[in-house]
Amino acid sequence: MQKLLASLLTAAALAGFAAPAMAQSRIKDIAAVEGVRSNQLVGYGLVVGLAGTGDSLRNCPFTRQSLEGMSERLGNNIRGSTANTKNMAAVMVTAELPAFATPGARIDVSVSSMCDAKSLLGGSLIVTGLQGADGQVYAVAQGSVQTGSVSASGASGSSITRGVPTAGRIASGATVERETGFELANMNEVRLTLRNPDFTTAQRMAAVINQSYPNSALAENGTVVALRAPAGLGMAGFISRVENLSVEVDAPAKVIIDEVNGVVVMGEAVRVSTVAIAQGNLTVSVQESPMVSQPEPFSRGGQTVVLPQSDVTVEEERGVQMRMLGGGSSLSSLVNGLNALGVSPRDMISILQAIKAAGALQADIEVM
Repeated sequence: MQKLLASLLTAAALAGFAAPAMAQSRIKDIAAVEGVRSNQLVGYGLVVGLAGTGDSLRNCPFTRQSLEGMSERLGNNIRGSTANTKNMAAVMVTAELPAFATPGARIDVSVSSMCDAKSLLGGSLIVTGLQGADGQVYAVAQGSVQTGSVSASGASGSSITRGVPTAGRIASGATVERETGFELANMNEVRLTLRNPDFTTAQRMAAVINQSYPNSALAENGTVVALRAPAGLGMAGFISRVENLSVEVDAPAKVIIDEVNGVVVMGEAVRVSTVAIAQGNLTVSVQESPMVSQPEPFSRGGQTVVLPQSDVTVEEERGVQMRMLGGGSSLSSLVNGLNALGVSPRDMISILQAIKAAGALQADIEVM
């Protein structure tokens, strides 16, 4: 009796070690607070100080118009003149305004040429307003452009280029002038949006939050979980506590196939019903061996001709024997069954698609 009890305890312990622990993730890693995001900014400006690698004013009329407009604002009228400098270039300036950025904060900007400039190396961006989607100016950019590239050319026309000299960045090159107006502290309710929508994960998230803060979370659908801060706790402090709670994430069964690179990725929930598979390759080879036919010596009217000769062979690989696959209760058993076939990843792609067509693959196949 004692031996039997000891055996049962040992088996139970081994089963406990064999059972994989369910992975949990922090809420901050699987969801985002609605409205707390960065905003795209864009502006049009001029880069000056280039060593003859800028736009040609004859080919880039907007660069010339920008030069004339800027000169007029500074008190100089050059309209009608024959200026043909190549020391400036028209550029598009882009940046991301972080959430809760306040006036005076510095952000990085990207600068890209718009016309036929050869390089922006050594140039300086003149004051450029950066607008949001609403047309308001949220930041002002200015500074020296760093391209991180090398470009050189010789008198014969030969050239060498490393990187992209017509695009660069200005580190901390823009100053924030306006806030977005998103006031989190004054909100009574916020919504968390799952990065990978799933009803089960949303319900689990709401349950975990309510377990720590009763009646403060509600799963509206498979993507959104609404939060209401408890009395006496600010919204920012409440979110900081909620985002560190751990949730067991669920996901639908899916197989991702990259046919170009021969990559197959399967999720943990993928299952295959019992199915028998046999696989082999068929190779058809065609080899051309042309022959030259010449006329007999001293013959009249004879000509040298080329006669085609083709050798066609067909080779069929015996492949593996028919194997039983599926019926497993875990992803590891499925992987072991596919590996037992001894096929390449590209052949495995065809096998998985055939299993799906047979109705034995309980997962969605997504081909990239």
